[in-house]
Amino acid sequence: DEANELEQIDLEKWKSVMRSRMVEKAKDVNQGEESNSLLEASRELVAMWRYAGKHVPQEMTDEEIQVLAELSTKSSKKKYLKYLAIKEGHKRSRKEKQQRTKAEKEAAKLNSEQSICEEEPDQSGAAAKNTFLLQFWNRSLDKLLGWRCAQAMMFDQPLVFDMSYESSMSRREIDNTVSQLMEVEGWNRRAAEPFHLHFCNLQPDGAYMQEFLKRYGAEAWSRLLITCTDRQHVQVFPREQLVYLTADSPNVLRTFDHSKVYIVGALVDRSIQSGLSLANAKRLKLATARLPLSEFLHWEMGAKNLTLDQMIRIMLTLKETGKWEEALKFVPQRKHDGFYHPRTQKEVINSKAKGVTKEKQTFVKSGKQMLKSKN
Repeated sequence: DEANELEQIDLEKWKSVMRSRMVEKAKDVNQGEESNSLLEASRELVAMWRYAGKHVPQEMTDEEIQVLAELSTKSSKKKYLKYLAIKEGHKRSRKEKQQRTKAEKEAAKLNSEQSICEEEPDQSGAAAKNTFLLQFWNRSLDKLLGWRCAQAMMFDQPLVFDMSYESSMSRREIDNTVSQLMEVEGWNRRAAEPFHLHFCNLQPDGAYMQEFLKRYGAEAWSRLLITCTDRQHVQVFPREQLVYLTADSPNVLRTFDHSKVYIVGALVDRSIQSGLSLANAKRLKLATARLPLSEFLHWEMGAKNLTLDQMIRIMLTLKETGKWEEALKFVPQRKHDGFYHPRTQKEVINSKAKGVTKEKQTFVKSGKQMLKSKN
């Protein structure tokens, strides 16, 4: 017990010393050494929280320390460090899983080779060499998919992702957006009829670009068959061809038009800032539309916002088949309770249209009654 009390006393002393150092570093900031002292103070803060048993990452890059130093409140720093710790744990678990699967594959390969040698010792070499399809399949598949994307860049329909929402998201949301955009590129590259992807409003020194280069690498990023530009979509395409897809639009996208250029906002909004993409589209005077989710699905309570990888799969299926029943299968089942029957779909659409006309009629009748009462 005495040893435990001494350790607790020493820990309290150490905490007080570290806090006094933090105060000294803060004074140095006021004296002019802002950047270096802030980074050092942030590193010492992370080390102190790590020794105190807080949920912080074991390793941090200079860029992550810089982001932490720019945060103003203690709660925001705790949330950011917790996010980095969870991310580090996922990365560690993925590495361990890859190592396990690699070891299992090697063990299975050794067992199969040993069994072949025991059964037919003369034909073991021929059996081992009879795997030429597996050797060049990945390389030929990459060439085929790359050729499809190259053809899409020259002849196929564009699909625009608006990258102008950096200031509306936190760092964690930006990381999630980049992860979803990487899924978008993968699903589009593997499609039978891919889109010509455009990343508009992508600033060369912005957070999006830094995260892309960190994830892909400069060489792999330069080889991607997508068009990236810092210009707006209204400067790249004619305004009358553009249709901004947003869940807040009053207009419903009934059919897929191959002559239009559809725009999807590259936005992950955990706080659900309703009307953000609609306001952006109205500011640029663009046509808007929303997916007919409530017309085809028994939608439960909640916002009708979908992730970017779900949107690309819906748009690819709609482009290939033209059927909403096939495209909306990629909406997560936790958000709805199944599809409407085809007959009830028409009833829902007609009832909504009648509801709008009835509202207009009642508005006109009330206006006439007011005029009569005045007269």
